[in-house]
Amino acid sequence: MTDPVLAVHDLSVAFGALKAVDRVSLDLRPGEIHALIGPNGAGKSTLIGLIAGGLRPASGRITFLGRDITRRDTAARARMGLARSFQVSSVAPDFTVLQNVTLAVEGAQGRAYGFFMPALSDRSLTDRAAQHIARVGLLNRVAVPAGDLAHGERRRLEVAMALAQHPKAFLLDEPMAGLGPDGAREFTQILDELRHEAPILLVEHDMDAVFRLADRISVLVYGRVVASGGVAEIRANPEVQRAYLGDETLP
Repeated sequence: MTDPVLAVHDLSVAFGALKAVDRVSLDLRPGEIHALIGPNGAGKSTLIGLIAGGLRPASGRITFLGRDITRRDTAARARMGLARSFQVSSVAPDFTVLQNVTLAVEGAQGRAYGFFMPALSDRSLTDRAAQHIARVGLLNRVAVPAGDLAHGERRRLEVAMALAQHPKAFLLDEPMAGLGPDGAREFTQILDELRHEAPILLVEHDMDAVFRLADRISVLVYGRVVASGGVAEIRANPEVQRAYLGDETLP
């Protein structure tokens, strides 16, 4: 079996008496989408925060590209290629699509101009930015300020900015939130293509998208993984049915 790109080993964190993440272990393998699902308050976003470095675990460890990153900060993890997106928008609303992605390219290269205008005059940066923009289908919107984009277009812009980091893995926290049916279908296709760039740990409430995209699914309930496996296995798991949807049936 191929070594995982990312692995979480017995990770725990508590907020007072609440065990938000309780001895969670899971991994992310090359080329896959591993979806993390569960009811509201299950600890999914907390787990993503621990993996990204915004939160510190009480116990357990995290390995990325074979290296222990448990005590590394968010910036160090990002420099290694761990790209987090979508929980809080990172776009600059007054900058255009091209400006946002060009600055992301500049930052990924460790270059500091002090002002953004010199970066925009560097053809090597803007050409690379345009390549990322094309991959998410926004070339016809390069001159539009990010604040004027539709919600789904901002999601695409965030993907383009994440691609500028040369990611080795994506942490995506509810990327379909706020998208209508058409936008969700289009974004599902983008994510399906992204897995070839880097594997994706995906937190998502859109179960249709999860079942279309995921190679594996882990179900988190009260901070613990209660089931993990392929789509068919998770669909048929009676504990998942009870814990996640009560008497309802998974689609």
